[in-house]
Amino acid sequence: MKKLLFVFFVIGIASCNNQPKRLNYPVAKKVDTVDTYFGTKVADPYRWLEDDNSQETGEWVKAENKVTNDYLSQIPYRDTIKKRLQELWNYPKLSAPFKESNHYFYFKNNGLQNQSVLYIQDDLNKEAKVLLDPNKLSDDGTVALAGLDVSKDGKYLAYSIARSGSDWNEIFVRDIKTGKDLKDHLKWVKFSGISFYKDGFYYSRYDEPKQGSELTKSNKFQKVFYHIVGNDQSKDKLIYQDTENPKRMFGASVSENEKFLYLYESEVGDGNALYYKDLTKKNSKFIKLADGFDYQYGVVDDIDNHLLVRTNFEAPKYKLISIDLKTDKRKDIIPEKENVLRRCSLVGGKIVVSYMKDAHSKVEVYNTAGTFDYELKLPGLGTSGGIRGKKDESIGFYVFTSFTTPSVVYKYDFNTKKSEIYSKPKVDFDSDDFVTEQVFYESKDSTKIPMFLFYKKGIKLDGNNPTLLYGYGGFNISLTPYFSARRIFWIENGGIFAVVNLRGGGEYGKEWHEQGMKLNKQNVFDDCIAAAEYFIKNKYTSSQKLALKGGSNGGLLVGAVINQRPDLFRVAIPEVGVMDMLRYHKFTIGWSWASDYGTSDDSIQFNNLIKISPLQNIKENVEYPAVMVTTADHDDRVVPAHSFKYMATLQEKYKGNNPVLIRIETKAGHGGGMPTSKQIDEYTDIWSFIFYNMGITPK
Repeated sequence: MKKLLFVFFVIGIASCNNQPKRLNYPVAKKVDTVDTYFGTKVADPYRWLEDDNSQETGEWVKAENKVTNDYLSQIPYRDTIKKRLQELWNYPKLSAPFKESNHYFYFKNNGLQNQSVLYIQDDLNKEAKVLLDPNKLSDDGTVALAGLDVSKDGKYLAYSIARSGSDWNEIFVRDIKTGKDLKDHLKWVKFSGISFYKDGFYYSRYDEPKQGSELTKSNKFQKVFYHIVGNDQSKDKLIYQDTENPKRMFGASVSENEKFLYLYESEVGDGNALYYKDLTKKNSKFIKLADGFDYQYGVVDDIDNHLLVRTNFEAPKYKLISIDLKTDKRKDIIPEKENVLRRCSLVGGKIVVSYMKDAHSKVEVYNTAGTFDYELKLPGLGTSGGIRGKKDESIGFYVFTSFTTPSVVYKYDFNTKKSEIYSKPKVDFDSDDFVTEQVFYESKDSTKIPMFLFYKKGIKLDGNNPTLLYGYGGFNISLTPYFSARRIFWIENGGIFAVVNLRGGGEYGKEWHEQGMKLNKQNVFDDCIAAAEYFIKNKYTSSQKLALKGGSNGGLLVGAVINQRPDLFRVAIPEVGVMDMLRYHKFTIGWSWASDYGTSDDSIQFNNLIKISPLQNIKENVEYPAVMVTTADHDDRVVPAHSFKYMATLQEKYKGNNPVLIRIETKAGHGGGMPTSKQIDEYTDIWSFIFYNMGITPK
């Protein structure tokens, strides 16, 4: 047996939360690994934790989980929290129906099912039947549906699954009439849609990786294939590849009328190139419509050989343009406006546009020439993606959700311009007891930052309210209001939940995103710090009742902010975070994040990253808040080595009594497809940890 790189100690749990004692953590042995970046030497003593297949790493994980589980298990109200979360979670959840051929499809979760079930019905007034139940694909709910498409004739359902939260997918084909799977089984699919054309479909995949490297190897040379239903994968036709640029990624999509194939090409950057191919002409070639990776181009639909394309080219807040495929002439259909044009669809003979105004939704309807018709009034301050349906049918569906409104599905009639509730869930709480408000505060450089606050009526601004600040701030991703049962528990117990719309997101378009990228990344952390200071200054809470939480890029946010201002927070929860900013680009799809971060391969970017990277900036002789990192063994998006090395370093350098723990989930990934049971268990632990370290007993 190999000598393990660490030794173990027995954990000691504080008998009184107000007088904590330092825990005895597994002590990881340090190795002599040093990298030199442009003359600067950077030690990486826990590099061995990057090997997720080693016995040493496995033993370290077991030891850390034991410390964490022992700590959490002695929190007296953990069972109470879990019971209430189960009650809040246990309500029916329905998606908006979508139509293909003569069938309607929708997803439903009865309440506590691990995965939502796909139903089919031929008429909205008739009883639906189960078409695909992902809960039957595994005993523990860890196999999740990742994507699907229905053939235009309604004969086949092609669906992809993800096992244990991995980004790797497998595609299967089900005969809709019989409900039975065919022999088709496609592997090594990743970051891919499924798009039917005639008797097959397009998809994207990588070459099979070497055994043992599936969850860490850098993903390169993605290819587009066409698969004919019934064939073995080895017979799939290669449609597109780039042998010169290994980091290029490709997605293929077929138009509704099966006339065009659209090809989206992306690399490092926030945009994509766009090609199209005329499928009605034999041996036709791909024609490029948009070049480069600085701007986004997304085809909405086509009308008489004119493509409707949503783009932010010469329009930071996006616009809808028309491209004449015969002449390549382009014109604005819906020009850029004050608000961000988030989504477009062609439904009921109209163009339905979902705008984002100060991070909440506004839906407008236009004719196909781009003339404004009317606004679809939404029930309140929330989120809607617009209306989904067929362009030649008068009935469509849309969903509205807010912090206090579980997803309500509306049926919309374009002839009468009226909405009616199609599905409205009932949850075990009274929404009238809660308040949502939006505030604007100033960041360090006086930039106005929006933030949603969600809390129970009647709170007093006495500086004593437990407050959870949640942020992301990156990759053009916008945080808009949506309902979450897990958040209700926090609010019920007197907490304030705050969602801050940091720079780096997409809430105000391309410029807002760029203000939080690369050399501007510190703006994101400044925005978050200013939010915490706003709470304390305005007596919403105090530093002893304030927690910070974020996942992925948001985990980076948490790690960086508590390095810079540990005094502001009592608790911090960095989830599946990008913690090693010097090496993130060396694993799986990490290289593609260089558009937001830059990489340590460049001297200027290195000098920026070394200042903000959570791992390299953990300090000694600093009083950190109570920290619980969460990650998972099958996370092949942000590999768990980030969290492993971060926690080993924090436990080494932090000498105080606040707990600094890592919770490592098994058979789970970056968060997508996590079964309900695991989600409830995770949030039982998160809420327990936060309340316990704030000295609060939840009801």
